[in-house]
Amino acid sequence: MSGRTMARTVLLFVWVLSLSPARGQVSYSIPEEMQKGALVGNIAQDLGLDLKRLRAGKARVFSGDTGEYIDLNKERGVLLIKERVDREALCRQTTPCALHLQIILENPIELYRITVEVTDINDNAPRFMRTEKRFEISESAVVGSKFVLEKAVDADIGINGLQSYILTPTDHFNLKTGNQADGSKTVEMVLQKPLDREKQENMSLLLTAVDGGEPVMSGTVQIHITVLDANDNAPVFTKPLYKAVITENSPKGTSVLSVSASDQDKASNGHVSYSISNNIDRMSEMFHIDENGVVTLIGDIDYETSKHFQIDIEATDNGGLSDSSKIMLDVIDVNDNKPMITVMSKSSSILEDSPPDTVIAIISANDPDSDRNGQVHCQISEMIPFTIQSTSSDFYSLVTASELDRERESVYNISVVCADEGSPSLSSSVTLSLQISDVNDNAPVFERSSYEASIPENNAPGLSIFTVQARDADWKQNARVSYMLEDSSVNGVSVSSYVSVSADSGAVHAVRSFDYEQIKDFRFRVRAQDGGSPPLGSNVSVKIVVQDQNDNAPQVLYPVQTAGSVLAEMVPRSADVGYLVTKVVAVDVDSGQNAWLSYKLQKATDRALFEVGAQNGEIRTVRQVSDKDAVKQKLTVVVEDNGQPSRSATVNINVAVADTFPEVLSEFPDPVHDKDYNDDLTFYLVLALAVVSFLFIVSIIAILSVKCYRWRRERMFYKSGANLPVIPYYPPLYADVGGTGTLQHVYNYEVCRTTDSRKSDLKYARPSTDSIISLDSTGTHTLTHAQREKLMVSDDSVDQQKPPNTDWRFTQNQRPGPSGSE
Repeated sequence: MSGRTMARTVLLFVWVLSLSPARGQVSYSIPEEMQKGALVGNIAQDLGLDLKRLRAGKARVFSGDTGEYIDLNKERGVLLIKERVDREALCRQTTPCALHLQIILENPIELYRITVEVTDINDNAPRFMRTEKRFEISESAVVGSKFVLEKAVDADIGINGLQSYILTPTDHFNLKTGNQADGSKTVEMVLQKPLDREKQENMSLLLTAVDGGEPVMSGTVQIHITVLDANDNAPVFTKPLYKAVITENSPKGTSVLSVSASDQDKASNGHVSYSISNNIDRMSEMFHIDENGVVTLIGDIDYETSKHFQIDIEATDNGGLSDSSKIMLDVIDVNDNKPMITVMSKSSSILEDSPPDTVIAIISANDPDSDRNGQVHCQISEMIPFTIQSTSSDFYSLVTASELDRERESVYNISVVCADEGSPSLSSSVTLSLQISDVNDNAPVFERSSYEASIPENNAPGLSIFTVQARDADWKQNARVSYMLEDSSVNGVSVSSYVSVSADSGAVHAVRSFDYEQIKDFRFRVRAQDGGSPPLGSNVSVKIVVQDQNDNAPQVLYPVQTAGSVLAEMVPRSADVGYLVTKVVAVDVDSGQNAWLSYKLQKATDRALFEVGAQNGEIRTVRQVSDKDAVKQKLTVVVEDNGQPSRSATVNINVAVADTFPEVLSEFPDPVHDKDYNDDLTFYLVLALAVVSFLFIVSIIAILSVKCYRWRRERMFYKSGANLPVIPYYPPLYADVGGTGTLQHVYNYEVCRTTDSRKSDLKYARPSTDSIISLDSTGTHTLTHAQREKLMVSDDSVDQQKPPNTDWRFTQNQRPGPSGSE
């Protein structure tokens, strides 16, 4: 046991390779039969790896098809024995015996090659297949006759293997060993003293096989010899070594070769029989030799299991004499194995912006066949942005060959085909599925380069106008598009007070009610932004056109409608057909057909006398005016637009059919008040009433103040006692034309009379030149020249009858007559 303990000393050899991703290689040497959990080596220290890297990279041991004998402890960074290693079961007689392992790390993918050499310990004793061997030897056998003995087999190698044989006792026989071409030894028993059947018919010998290990181990076989009578010649093979070849997978019954041995004896002593003597390798189960020396195949030949066969054959005559020879049989390899593909490590997904030569997977491909039959080449069968590189013997890396684009291809099923160079070639394939992870490399793109939409005016706030739509070719959060308004202004007002946009759907809503007469169209920009990091966005121009609605009635500009006086158009009785009476002028603030106006006569005192132009609003006579036509004519004209539904306005026109003003005045004694007030003027009327009331109060106070002042001044003049003459006063440009009372201008006279003529005065007001007849409704009358003189002459008599401090006021309004004379 002390030798076994000393053999467990671990030898370490470390060297670094330059090939990537196989970053380095470490070799260890351990004795076989180590206990489970025994330390092999500190792999983290030897490779210069951090324990955190082992854990983060999910380090693991890949042993291929050699069995899982070694385990990795990631917490300590050491290699431990996982299963008992039996060198003889693992490698048989092959030397050196080694375990070839790979340590694989991910993120990034790295590969380290580990070689663990298993050294032999003396744990197997030499042994013989049979416990006894029997010989029948003629007493006439000559000294020097050889008898082949069975060889012992020791599964150990080197110094621990079979070293020597010992034969006891040695009275008649000595032991002779010889070296063969394959390094094995022949064991023969040589007769050194003549036999005498009469003295000793039976003999027992002991053959001992001894190895060189510590402690020494051995095996024995019992040899029984029966002395026969008279057989002088032993069989002799024609060749000491026979060579032959056989093809792998040859069918059973295939003839391998023929051997021959001759015996110079005659009769039964010269008859030779053949046999296979090395039963330890079970050659008798693979081959058979018949009595004629023909060797045939009775088992299965597999090159990958055994490349060579050494068959020990023996020729024996009936007298017990024998000879031995050897057959060296080489197996010819046949391409009967497909390459074996093992995925050692792979990534299930990769970012689309990964650079070229990014490692995706590491695979192992090997073929147990030999020469060209075992030469493997791997390739990718499709035209995809990946390539496969050979990193070392039987190892390949699958890497990116160019840039990836998830939007063009999101998943790749990569088929790797590995084929050997045999004839015919055999191949294997494996398919790796790779998901391309999205990167935010695409900005949202609107469906149109610009948008234009319309909305009718007077819309309800919150009305959906239309929807902008942008699409992002990315995935999930990177493709989630949100919409927003860009800061801008319309007529100095922020665009957000006009419209809003839904962040999720892109629907554009009206924030306010639009008025076509105030704004006809406006522009703004909508931004679409994705949810990536950093976010990407794009803009689009939007134009909103406000559509006109027929929401305004026509407005009559002429003739002007007043409530305090009657306006009349004069038509002379001599007017011909088509005489232009007046023209109705109206406008509509709407646009298009909503502003197309038409005129029609709704009411008329005499419909047969007047007509109105449907397009221009001109009122003309239809026939010749006659004396029978009434002086006072009232027309009602309707102005209507072309909207749907249409809106209209009415205007009342007074027409005086007369040649002189007196005729007109007699027909228009009182003003005509328009009863159709506009509701919109109510507020202004109330406000005007309040203002007038305030001014009235202020005027009363002012008048009282003036009266008090004048009273005090008059009292001062009255006390002076001066009697001043009354001087008549006439306004400028006063002229009388025959008592007709017709003046060029309008004059206003204000006559103030008191009991004292010195306090009377006469005031002259500004003339009026209005061209339209206006009858004041305050009750004033127009005075003729004769009436004015009569009024001045009777001043004194009136003063006597007038109560004290009484004022009389007369206002004359006169306009020029039809003739225009002054």
